[in-house]
Amino acid sequence: MKITVIYATQRKLKSSTYNIAQRFIRQLSDGDIVTEFFLPKDMPNFCIGCWNCFTDFKKCPDYPYLEPIVESILGADMLIFTAPVYVYHVPGQLKAFLDHFGYQWMAHQPRKEMFGKQALLISTAAGAGTKSTLKDLKDSMTFWGIARIYTFGRNVYASDWDTVDDKKKLKLQREIDKLSVKIKAGSENIKPSLKIKVLFYAMRFMHKKFRFNPSDVRHWEEQGWLEKERPW
Repeated sequence: MKITVIYATQRKLKSSTYNIAQRFIRQLSDGDIVTEFFLPKDMPNFCIGCWNCFTDFKKCPDYPYLEPIVESILGADMLIFTAPVYVYHVPGQLKAFLDHFGYQWMAHQPRKEMFGKQALLISTAAGAGTKSTLKDLKDSMTFWGIARIYTFGRNVYASDWDTVDDKKKLKLQREIDKLSVKIKAGSENIKPSLKIKVLFYAMRFMHKKFRFNPSDVRHWEEQGWLEKERPW
């Protein structure tokens, strides 16, 4: 499967999160294209709240950075996001990245392609915090409309991959391989979960009845979603 990976940091070989992601990639890619982006290098700027994206996402001041990432995401079968725990949440550069995609939340202008994709969210912590960190990521993936979302959060009790206990590494490898088998087994004929469908219909009702933002309503109308068309 074609995979796009967004790494929350530029740390590689000593990063537990990076090493776990690499094993997942080896198990899942089957030799297909894997495109990797590293934050903050590949998208260094904060959202400035200009609202341009809600009328035309290409008018975002940071679109030159975002364009190759967006194109890669749209062409991928699976998205992988990695996020080491920073003070119980995602690193700031990843939050800044996700802020640029507010326009494509389901309440606004969701992309049809997302409803046929899978996402794997990976987080590690030296101590604790993976649950709240993964929630940060899962909130965005849910409101993007991602059909299936998998999470892999582990407390490694070490400051870097070199100091992770060998028995812990072997256990992690077994868990990665097990989840990889599950993901591959369910990778055909992807359909959104019940939660995603319920959220879609709630947003559809809102746009059809209240018509808050003309740009959002126009998007839903152009997709045919206020009539009989559906993104799945």
